[in-house]
Amino acid sequence: MGRKRKGALVHGWVVVDKPRGITSTDVVGLVRRVFDAQKAGHAGTLDPMATGVLAVALGEATKTVPYAMDAEKTYRFTACWGEGRDSDDAEGKVIATSDVRPTKAEIEAVLPRFVGEISQVPPIYSAIKVQGERAYDLAREGETVVLEARTIQIHEARLLDQPDEDHAVFEILCGKGAYIRGWVRDIALALDTVGHVSELRRLAVGGFSVEDAISLDKLRSFMHSPAAFEHLRPISTALDGIPALAVTGPDAVRLRSGNPILMRANLFASIVEEAGALDDLQGLTVYLSTAGGEPVALAELVEGELRPFRVFNFGTG
Repeated sequence: MGRKRKGALVHGWVVVDKPRGITSTDVVGLVRRVFDAQKAGHAGTLDPMATGVLAVALGEATKTVPYAMDAEKTYRFTACWGEGRDSDDAEGKVIATSDVRPTKAEIEAVLPRFVGEISQVPPIYSAIKVQGERAYDLAREGETVVLEARTIQIHEARLLDQPDEDHAVFEILCGKGAYIRGWVRDIALALDTVGHVSELRRLAVGGFSVEDAISLDKLRSFMHSPAAFEHLRPISTALDGIPALAVTGPDAVRLRSGNPILMRANLFASIVEEAGALDDLQGLTVYLSTAGGEPVALAELVEGELRPFRVFNFGTG
């Protein structure tokens, strides 16, 4: 018989406005202690120098982390021209310098080349694994790290401000796997200079927004207090864009046992309304809950059935 987990059964998301100088792992640990939760995780690491939205999943919400990780993200950041650094941010060592300072017109002229589907080599100080080791661990040990280019999606990129000739402020909406540090490094090179990120703030991750986030200091003041639960968001918050259906009690029991249910006409009509089209519904992921809003499962539509592949369990741990 396995050991019972310590802590309470707490399920949901907490959106933290991460301050500078603390790791994402430290934030998750604090949130877990505040809620005395058995299980916790997060949807996308922020570097210690970065601030903004860090979505922390508790309990069964951890099963929806991949969907938040895949969501679009919005960042506002400052590029510092004239210094290239090994980490591509302000915490790294200077490895190159340049006297070239791009003008607003020059930046806006090259900007379209860095929007859309582009190729990017991730920074060597990243969590990408190289032969089973994290790239940043190898880099810190002085080893030469070679990472392959990958295709990323930059949906939008805007130049917001140039406070002085050394700095430019941008805002980006991007897809999964994009590194802002790599983007700044590459646009600097295209502008015949070098550069790094000096400030970075994540404004949104999918359905999680900085406007809805709680500061770490305020959250810490709620340690083991019922007031903390006012900042606990539903599990479904991470499933923005996934069709949602309500199922009956008997169907909920079947789904929670791992069994499929038939796609009845009323359910099909609801899916079509949610998905917006009749095409390509085969293999569609659907979020299922009870009429009262309690999460039941994530299921896939296959051959006229809704087949659960991730079931939410609110048992006794």
